[in-house]
Amino acid sequence: MTMRPINVLGMCSYTHDSAAALIADGKLIGFAEEERLSGIKHDRSYPARAIDWLLAEADLTPTDIDIVAYNFRPNLYLRALRGAAGHLTRSATRRRALPRARSFARVAANTRTRLGLLADQFPNAAVQPVLHHRAHGLYAFAASGYEDAAVLVVDSLGETQTTTIGHARRNGDGCAYRIVQALHDPASLGYVYGAVTEHLGWRRGDEEGTVMALAALGDPERFRSLFAQAIRLADDGFVLDPRLVGLRVLSSRYPRLTPAFTALTCPPRHPDEEIAPVHADLAAALQERTEQAMLHLARLARDRTGVRLLCVGGGVAMNCVSIGEIIESGWFDEVAVPPAPGDSGTAMGAAAAVYLDGHGHLPEGLANACYLGPNFPELHLKPEPRPGMTARRLDHPAEFVARHLVDGHIVGLFHGALEAGPRALGHRSILASPLEPDVADRLNAKVKFREPFRPFAPVVLADHAADYFTLGQDSPFMSVAAPVTDLARQTIPSVVHVNGTARVQTLAPRDNPLLADILVAFTRITGVPVLINTSLNIKGKPICGTPDMALDCLTESGLDALLIEDWWVTAS
Repeated sequence: MTMRPINVLGMCSYTHDSAAALIADGKLIGFAEEERLSGIKHDRSYPARAIDWLLAEADLTPTDIDIVAYNFRPNLYLRALRGAAGHLTRSATRRRALPRARSFARVAANTRTRLGLLADQFPNAAVQPVLHHRAHGLYAFAASGYEDAAVLVVDSLGETQTTTIGHARRNGDGCAYRIVQALHDPASLGYVYGAVTEHLGWRRGDEEGTVMALAALGDPERFRSLFAQAIRLADDGFVLDPRLVGLRVLSSRYPRLTPAFTALTCPPRHPDEEIAPVHADLAAALQERTEQAMLHLARLARDRTGVRLLCVGGGVAMNCVSIGEIIESGWFDEVAVPPAPGDSGTAMGAAAAVYLDGHGHLPEGLANACYLGPNFPELHLKPEPRPGMTARRLDHPAEFVARHLVDGHIVGLFHGALEAGPRALGHRSILASPLEPDVADRLNAKVKFREPFRPFAPVVLADHAADYFTLGQDSPFMSVAAPVTDLARQTIPSVVHVNGTARVQTLAPRDNPLLADILVAFTRITGVPVLINTSLNIKGKPICGTPDMALDCLTESGLDALLIEDWWVTAS
């Protein structure tokens, strides 16, 4: 199939985690999440900054865009209305049935309005809505670089789908993607996990990772039977018990968990309230059931497709412990999670879907790519970039940074193109030596300002990974919690979580030469090819996407220094 090159702008906007991606002349030009440029975490606004950057990168104007690909199809929300009669007949769902139907109809109308707003922004473009789970799935497959794979997408809600199993295959230059099984709301793992996250006093849609970390401190036995009832596994997936998890209404006025759930567990925890054993036990039981459900779905994906490579997308794919369990099962030869598995990544998936439909093949530039955002190679800093700061240019930054890490310093790293997704992968990172005693406590208390039980991820040179982690495959996007070896327990206990795992990033030098050089220099001095790598931000703020945001982070945190490109910045 031959067509003229088209410019496709992919969009996630107006919901949460706004982002944009641009395909021009058959290649991915770039991708950026708006929060990294606006400073507003989970920014839901129209991604103006991201779009401006993308258009400038490609030397285009809004009038040059041929298609705007949006990550939801409005009319599909109306499918929820079909179940209203059934919900009215059940005592557990009756009171929510009509409000639920009205809320889905309202969101359908709002989404149509949003498509009109996008059309106004790009006067020569056709605005094309894309099935949300197709956007997730195609991006997960394209990012993997696989030729033939099962694709499991698990999130809170995409129109009415919550879980899909797909089969993706490249055929020569072409590509086919087919959803072979779908679960629809109210069966939603993301909905339950977010509900319990909120019940435990953290922000749903943001701090589910905190609950996953807390789970390692609890005993799932206390609430095991409750979650077995709340999330019942079935031959075709799972179902939720509406007596415990309230039927979804797209309105904050309707709590997700029922009074019965609260009576059987604990009252909602206030964010400032002390964390008690009951909270850890609730988190542990939730996490255990989530892992069981994800394993069940992964087995279904293998059985439905017969393929031994798996791609996982959607917000629940960020549950790295579940991904580790799927790998440990041995059902697949390899499991891939893209760098941006949540909704922001659907900007790339929607653009890829539209391009595939028009040209018969996927665009170039998606496979194994994470450094896709703005960079600042010509950055020049004054000797005093901010009052009380000093900056100087380094000739050999890798060796310099490594020696400071060996000396126990905690260093911010702002270098190259901005990462895609929720994990800092060495371009917008905070680095520290895992050999320092109490380094995790120092990072949590004085740098990140977050809960003391939160673990820190290691980055390891790929050819040394097997010495420290029993992973069995690469993990370039920090997507997998893997068991650690005895050597890791003995030498780098600071990166080992209570459950004996670490969310590891394996690093090949070609992917990030500067970070690899820092690791090589650190290894030469210490004999350990591992560093702590956490995101360049503090709690409640997004990863720093601009030099000004990075300098703010140095000012507001306990960082000892910051490397911005090749500028070494310290604050008094």
